[in-house]
Amino acid sequence: MQGSGLKTRAKLIPLLLGCMSGALWAQSASDGAAEPKANLKAPGETRVSAIRIHGTHALDMVAEGEVELQRDTVTLTADRITYREPADEVVAEGNVRLRQGDTAEMSGSSARMVIGERTGEFLEPKYSMTRTRAATEEGAPPKQVSGSGHADALRLEGENHYRALSATWSTCEAPDPDWYVKAGDLELDYDREIGTARDSSLVFKGVPLFWLPWAEFPLVGQRHSGVLAPTMEHSTDTGFGLTVPYYWNIAPNYDLTVNPRFMSERGVQMGGEARYLGATYSGTIKGEYLPKDRITNEDRTLISLEHKQWITSKLYGSLNFNRVSDDEYFEDLSSQVSMTSKVNLLREAHLVYAGADWWSASALAQSYQTLSPDPANPNVEPYRRLPQITLNATRLGEFRNRLGGGLDFKWQSEYTRFTHPDKDALHPDGNRLVAYPQVSLPLQSTGAYFTPKIGVHYTHYDLDRKHHLTYVNHDGLTLKARENIDRRIPIFTIDSGLTFERDTHLFGRDYTQTLEPRLYYVKASYRRQDDIPLFDTTRFDFGFAQLFSENIYSGSDRIVDANQLTAAVTTRLIEPGTGIERLRLLIGQRYYFDDQFVTLYNTDEPRTSWRADVLAGLSTRVGRNATFETLWQYNQDTRHTERYTATLRYNPSHARAINLGYRFSRDILRDVDVSGQWPLWGNWYGVGRVTYSLMDARLTEAIAGLEYNGGCWVLRIGGHHYSTELDKYKKTYFVQLELNDFANVGTGGNVVNMIKRSVPGYGKINESGSGAAYND
Repeated sequence: MQGSGLKTRAKLIPLLLGCMSGALWAQSASDGAAEPKANLKAPGETRVSAIRIHGTHALDMVAEGEVELQRDTVTLTADRITYREPADEVVAEGNVRLRQGDTAEMSGSSARMVIGERTGEFLEPKYSMTRTRAATEEGAPPKQVSGSGHADALRLEGENHYRALSATWSTCEAPDPDWYVKAGDLELDYDREIGTARDSSLVFKGVPLFWLPWAEFPLVGQRHSGVLAPTMEHSTDTGFGLTVPYYWNIAPNYDLTVNPRFMSERGVQMGGEARYLGATYSGTIKGEYLPKDRITNEDRTLISLEHKQWITSKLYGSLNFNRVSDDEYFEDLSSQVSMTSKVNLLREAHLVYAGADWWSASALAQSYQTLSPDPANPNVEPYRRLPQITLNATRLGEFRNRLGGGLDFKWQSEYTRFTHPDKDALHPDGNRLVAYPQVSLPLQSTGAYFTPKIGVHYTHYDLDRKHHLTYVNHDGLTLKARENIDRRIPIFTIDSGLTFERDTHLFGRDYTQTLEPRLYYVKASYRRQDDIPLFDTTRFDFGFAQLFSENIYSGSDRIVDANQLTAAVTTRLIEPGTGIERLRLLIGQRYYFDDQFVTLYNTDEPRTSWRADVLAGLSTRVGRNATFETLWQYNQDTRHTERYTATLRYNPSHARAINLGYRFSRDILRDVDVSGQWPLWGNWYGVGRVTYSLMDARLTEAIAGLEYNGGCWVLRIGGHHYSTELDKYKKTYFVQLELNDFANVGTGGNVVNMIKRSVPGYGKINESGSGAAYND
């Protein structure tokens, strides 16, 4: 059948091609037959519409004028299309545009394509590919990532496979992207979601940043081997610095990040971090090596290993090892406060056996590398535990029937061998055995509880006192320190509380108000402990948690004698419909019925006051987006405030946060802390933090930075100023360029991590947030 062209266009002429059967039919508008309906099109069917159509049955067809060819998800439009039915081949000319569903679109001057095989070639094309990336964090939504570019030629090499010559690619919107990859040969594999560029360069704002003969990169921002966001910095200790990390995605459960770091004052440092993950294990290995530091003329090294593993279904093990070459390593080479303040580097191996839900055992070997950057004030290394073995058990529900009366039983025990590198009278080696059986009777009802508990804390010491130590106790007697010590201390406690609720109307809103009084009584007998070394014991920080604890000391080397009662009350305002807690106010104080005899050190004065400091706290949500928290510790005997903290946080939406803080500790510190992130003008954001010591009248830490959101890239510039000692400061300046979904993995490097730690509520400006930090 020979079709004739129409000279005037009343309507488009449809043509259905049954490619598999070779059938060809055409229906002109003048025939009076209705066009085939879209819902009657079968899978694999080809539909063509144009102003003029002519051709030969089962051989070829030529369509001209506003031509549109459709098959399944493929839509091809052009000024002229020639379709060769035996080969299923299309030749398109003039204003050619191809759409493959919602995943790919390309246009060019001409194209040739085998439709069923998705193969062919575009000349002088522009292209855009879109895929959906799965959420990278729990609770985050999936993200659509689009990449686009242009080329001299684009070859279609099957579904989801493309190859472009003299091509560009970018996640920026066309036609004039701020950055792009320029490659002589560019492969786009959307099955693996990997792009491969040969003879390539990265161009930013028209300036080539670097050239690579071969490179792979992620097409949808997933984990993939490639260069990460580079960071430039300037520090008072290291000079100008440039770090260009390379990420190697070895396997889905193994990766390696290599961090070559150039420091103008120190040299070139190589760093790396390897991560691995298995069905029953995971771990991280970090290392840094600086050969021949230009200032110290010594090799500087760091190694860190962390491994966790379920050996069996009940046996868990972990290994943590850290080492640096010298005491000044972090102070000289780190640009973060958290690192320069490191003193004790942990080294431990740990095994835990969970025999059942109610008992467990563990074995621990632990030591430290203690750093002393200031030789005039050396830090004392903690005791080593070689080893420590524990056995703990708790029986609740089942044990009640066996003991009768609803009793609960708890057992805590350990054996530890303590050693210390300083073999002197103040640091003797020794063995310690601890056993602490406890029995309690929990009585509970709606809105009330009453729990008496009794236990005996038994401790045995076997000490290696190579030096005969004598000391003067609190009574002025000179005593000889013992080598074998048995200590048995009965401890009795009662924990009780009530909860009252009422409906109330405040500030124009309905609330449920609670009133929760609590009483906690402790009775512990006095035993002599002044010649027991302090293996792992220190004083707890005074706070609400410590008010309701048996002992004011951590560890087992000091068990304070006690005959005391803690009284506290809490009130809360809760929205009945949402359960949101709008306000919490609490106040408490401990009262003593006897003087204290056990102290941490023999030189400490024992307590004689009949009451402890008053503790009061308030936390509230101000409106929808702000919170206020404060804690106050007041000494009624001296009428002095011992400690006070106040924090106000305002976080109305993503990348908008303001934090104000004040900290006071009498004769120790008085600090003001201000931090925040806020949009300034256009796409510029400011971020910063200032911590100022009112007591010393000096700046202890400051971070100031600017961020620019270019839509598909982010520029971060800023500086970090902080005090390492009273009269010593360190300054670091940084510049980071992050290319969206291309030159970054995860959080975008140490710069972003440092800002997140320093500025509560900080949000990456190239990531969408969940809106306000607090949602009603």
